[in-house]
Amino acid sequence: MDRHGNRWRERDRYHERADRNLNRDRRHFHHDYERDHHRARGGRREERSTSRESPHRDRSRSPVDTNVHRPRYDASLYLERVPIADLQTVAVQPEFNLVSRGNGDKISPVRRPDKGGSLAARHIRILVNNFPITFNPETIIRHYDVDIKPEVPTRHSHPVRLSKATLSQIKEKLFSDNRMQFPLSMTAYDGEKNIFSAILLPCGTYNVKMSSREDSKDSSFRCTITLVNELKLCKLKDYLAGNLLSIPRDILQGMDLVMKENPARHMISVGRHFYSREYLEADDLMCGIAAFRGFQHSLKPTSQGLALSLDYSVIAFRKRMSVIDFLKEHVPGFNISQFARYRREAEQALKGVKVTMTHRKTKQKYTVVRLTKESARSISFDCENSEGKTKKINLVNYFWEKYKIEIKYKDIPCLDFSKNDKKNYVPMKFCVLVEGQSYPKENLDRDAASMLKKLSLPPPHIRKRSICDMIRSNNGPFGDVSQNFGIEVDMNMTKVVGRVIKPPELKLAASNGKIIKIEVDKEKCHWNLIGKSVVDGKRIERWVIVDFSASERNRFNCNLFIQKLISRCRNLGIRMEEPLFYQEATMSMFSNVAALTELLEEVNDRACRVGRWRPQFLLCVMSRKDIGYKHLKWICETRVGLVTQCCLSFHANKANDQYLANLALKINAKLGGSNVELFNQFPHIDGEGHVMFLGADVNHPASHNKVSPSFAAVVGTVNWPAANRYAARVRPQLHRQEKIANIGEMCLELVDTYARLNRVRPQKLVLFRDGVSESQFDMVLNEELQDLKNTFSEKDYRPTITIIMAQKRHQTRLFPERDVDGGPTGNVPPGTVVDTTVVHPFEFDFYLCSHNGSLGTSKPTHYHVLWDEHGFSSDHLEKLIYSLCFTFARCTKPVSLVTPVYYADLAAYRGRLYHEAVVEHSPSSMASSFSSMASSSFSSIGSNEERFCKLHTDVENMMFFI
Repeated sequence: MDRHGNRWRERDRYHERADRNLNRDRRHFHHDYERDHHRARGGRREERSTSRESPHRDRSRSPVDTNVHRPRYDASLYLERVPIADLQTVAVQPEFNLVSRGNGDKISPVRRPDKGGSLAARHIRILVNNFPITFNPETIIRHYDVDIKPEVPTRHSHPVRLSKATLSQIKEKLFSDNRMQFPLSMTAYDGEKNIFSAILLPCGTYNVKMSSREDSKDSSFRCTITLVNELKLCKLKDYLAGNLLSIPRDILQGMDLVMKENPARHMISVGRHFYSREYLEADDLMCGIAAFRGFQHSLKPTSQGLALSLDYSVIAFRKRMSVIDFLKEHVPGFNISQFARYRREAEQALKGVKVTMTHRKTKQKYTVVRLTKESARSISFDCENSEGKTKKINLVNYFWEKYKIEIKYKDIPCLDFSKNDKKNYVPMKFCVLVEGQSYPKENLDRDAASMLKKLSLPPPHIRKRSICDMIRSNNGPFGDVSQNFGIEVDMNMTKVVGRVIKPPELKLAASNGKIIKIEVDKEKCHWNLIGKSVVDGKRIERWVIVDFSASERNRFNCNLFIQKLISRCRNLGIRMEEPLFYQEATMSMFSNVAALTELLEEVNDRACRVGRWRPQFLLCVMSRKDIGYKHLKWICETRVGLVTQCCLSFHANKANDQYLANLALKINAKLGGSNVELFNQFPHIDGEGHVMFLGADVNHPASHNKVSPSFAAVVGTVNWPAANRYAARVRPQLHRQEKIANIGEMCLELVDTYARLNRVRPQKLVLFRDGVSESQFDMVLNEELQDLKNTFSEKDYRPTITIIMAQKRHQTRLFPERDVDGGPTGNVPPGTVVDTTVVHPFEFDFYLCSHNGSLGTSKPTHYHVLWDEHGFSSDHLEKLIYSLCFTFARCTKPVSLVTPVYYADLAAYRGRLYHEAVVEHSPSSMASSFSSMASSSFSSIGSNEERFCKLHTDVENMMFFI
């Protein structure tokens, strides 16, 4: 064992074979198992068990056998589990991270220390959208690489990048021409480089001729098929039984693609989602847009074996219809006889849209670049006749001579598909929108957006029914192909027994300032502040109002608002004085960075003169939401050193008690106050020594942005034992890089801040990491953790560390099996924990639904422990995380994501705002410096950070980001 008590383990023969296979395998496989994509948001100390399980315990016992002696255990709730496959699980060492000598001393995630938690206020029966999978362990899936290239080389020998649609068409032609050698029902294709087959396929090079449109020659392609791997499912069986250290990800990827083949052939594929080709009449969003229903699914290893996790999804698509009909629906008042009047709206609606032609037979898709400046009647172009001579011909005449078609609307523009200096104009009448083109939800009008949101957030009973219908559908993941691979799916949701953890008791203050203990509402787990005060209210003596709505029609009622805010703050135990002064401004200043900077510096200087010190915060009143908000935050937090609190004049003029209380809570937290604390200490880590909770996250640019940097943020508590005040560090890094560069340096800065404030370094660190999928756990353990430890060691600092992943991007949903098990909305109650059956076979993970689901179906957070030097049990860690969810400063209820991660997400997003502010309104040299970061080194990233994103020293240790 190493110095941390981690068990060393020799690599087994399967591990060696996996490495060899993976090295041979091509790196073009784009279906990385269970990679997660974009984010939803929305205990108290228990006595620690004095006994530990034997490391040689029998893990094959049923839940009934292992839980009969637990406190508050209801044996009638636990159903005897029927094994999905004949799997023998082996004894594993609890609490230790396993290290493989033969694999470069790589660390594997920590093993589960027990058989799940036992403490609960009550037990409930739950249905989980996991569908058990059975497979034949003797099956071998062959993985082939398919390389498709044009037979005739292109000019200048530049490689041609074929679209996925073209590649799929060529592959289909190859298979249809050779049905006996390439049976379609025995293969699965990812649309690019990979084919998985249930049988041996003949390798070699094949010529495929594709018929093109009638006015061009046929195309020939060379398809080279090569066997690159044989995936033996017995290896997956061994992993599920606990006999393998490393997950056979290549096998899961292959099986995952097999399960996607049936919906891929019959449905519209968007990323990892599949949607029906038809929409319900009730789902028409009007304006040429409709809501299409579908699903997303993935395979995952669980304690009951392999399972398919499937969840319901909705997206807005442009309807498949003619371009002219689309314009009639989409552009208000559109009249084709008065096209010039609507030209701008029509061009905006069609730009970038893909269409197909109706005047000739072709499957080719064209993207609208613009509308032609001239009408169809006026367009002429050079055309080569049958004799090889070039002559100029009118577009109207061309269509009559070539297709015997008369253009009906001659006085409107054509669609311009010109590409690479090659002109291509087609009348709108002959163009139809391609199906499956998503429409940005932010561009929907209010009614359509509201309807789409309602469809996207169905209540639990409707979502559960939709999921069951989809798994049983002929277009679902279970079809002929998966059966031919020996894969079977149980169509019934998995039944589990969940535990509802008792919420922690909280600490507030009475109106006289005396600390009191409160119990939260048992149903919704919220608390109110009526007649109560915050635990520690900061005295606010120096603050300024900057009113950007001064010149607007519905301007800010300053005097009334000030008196109400001061009164509400004082009722909450926050001693607020009158503002130093009131400064008028205009909303137009948000678009002028120089003027805004001058204003804020002037306000700061004036406040220093009046109040003899820097203002504690600025209250910035805005008449509406404005993109200049990012400029305000960037200037104040990186240049001037001011904390700001923004509000809209519309809400401020109403100034109801709840709104004012929310403002007061945010202001108090930003200034270093304490709104609410746990009455008792955190479980398990309440002994001697300080503890620091850390949260880390990365904010990536939008998918269409190819150059903008990603932003990493690490936040950490700076007080103990309350552990509810945080400092943050934000750094830009390489474009779309998930690994946090220099995470050790960022954490060390936070530790030094803690030491300055508390005169002692924390002896225990608990780091919550967000934003990574299972395939990236190795990166966190063997790169980020090592960076952390190396950085600490250089400063002779060796705290104990626990690393926990927090995942919201997964498909798992929990549904109460009976009405009595759910709340008023039909969701599982707050504090619901599931840590058996649907969790990992032997790693330490669980699902926790910490919030009250008031809208739609609650999504639990999946917590996965990767490294643990504190010896947490399931009960300890579940209570600890649930307790942390109650310390979020902005509200009076538990949040859905553990607070350190929630704060890290907010801080990383603030880094994104800084970048956008710099790029949009700074000198071009600064913008280009940021944009070049996609290919720059880490040293240049650091210099950029110093110039543009480094927080002002007066702000960096405050909770400016909430």
